[in-house]
Amino acid sequence: MKGEEPSRSLFGIPLTERPKWQQFLLCSSGFFFGYLVNGICEEYVYNRLQFSYGWYFTFVQGFVYLGLIHLQGFTTKQMVNPWNTYVKLSGVLMGSHGLTKGSLAFLNYPAQLMFKSTKVLPVMIMGAFIPGLRRKYPLHEYISAVLLVVGLILFTLADAQTSPNFSVVGVVMVSSALVMDSFVGNLQEAIFTMNPETTQMEMLFCSTVVGLPLLLPPMLLTGELFTAWNSCKEHLYVYAVLVFEAMATYVGQVSVLSLVAIFGAATTALATTARKAVTLLLSYLIFTKPLTEQHCSGLLLIAMGIVLKLLPDYKDSNPQKQKRKPQHCEDHIGQDEERNSLV
Repeated sequence: MKGEEPSRSLFGIPLTERPKWQQFLLCSSGFFFGYLVNGICEEYVYNRLQFSYGWYFTFVQGFVYLGLIHLQGFTTKQMVNPWNTYVKLSGVLMGSHGLTKGSLAFLNYPAQLMFKSTKVLPVMIMGAFIPGLRRKYPLHEYISAVLLVVGLILFTLADAQTSPNFSVVGVVMVSSALVMDSFVGNLQEAIFTMNPETTQMEMLFCSTVVGLPLLLPPMLLTGELFTAWNSCKEHLYVYAVLVFEAMATYVGQVSVLSLVAIFGAATTALATTARKAVTLLLSYLIFTKPLTEQHCSGLLLIAMGIVLKLLPDYKDSNPQKQKRKPQHCEDHIGQDEERNSLV
């Protein structure tokens, strides 16, 4: 049993027996749908309604997640990892969500999105230091990540000139979220790697349960809990938008976790970057913002970075995955020591 690849499914659709390209297509479709809806809802709430309560909205979203996971039939009896495995992961995950949503009060959505799009570089770098992974990437993958960063710089410089909603505070917040993101993907991959029986539902459930209490201190210290409660109480339709957004994001989250479990954190970061580019273009189309030549140059470099990373990666991603599988199974004697180093 230990030598077999764990059976994985996505909302009842079996993945394990399908070819890798079908697995990637199904998982990508799920997170594309979930996060495209999420992006439109976020920009509507923050930029159109001027409701900038990132911690509180993340808090509400967490309870929606727990309700949906319960409807999926998951219980704590199905857990295969101890609770303390998820403490560090939950802290950085909730911090990332709160800072990301909160940064929209100081940045317009496209600028925030482009900052987040560069997370593939810190994810790759951090993968070399996470216990249980110790990833090493070829030079062309780092070049592709650098192209993404240069494209971001061009885009944000242009955005600072055309957008009235761009400040240093927002840049600091989204940069901090970016650092946390570099830990999130690699910690998730490490947990899946060291215990292949871990399911996406367990990962999302435990991360949410452990992470929700961590959101209370920043909400209380900043006074956001009571301010957001009073504001949303006067505009109850905001909750409807938040619940709809959380339901869509839930689909995206489970799909992303499936990608992490099957393809790894770096490939997942690349895929989510491609999704951000699509969301960005939709943002300009739907909300009719000015798109300059400098914006286009930045987007072109980002596209070049994605293509450079994507094309070579898929020729040898499957053999690498197959070679790693037996090693993880044969070395399961040392998994307890590795698992402790995560906590």
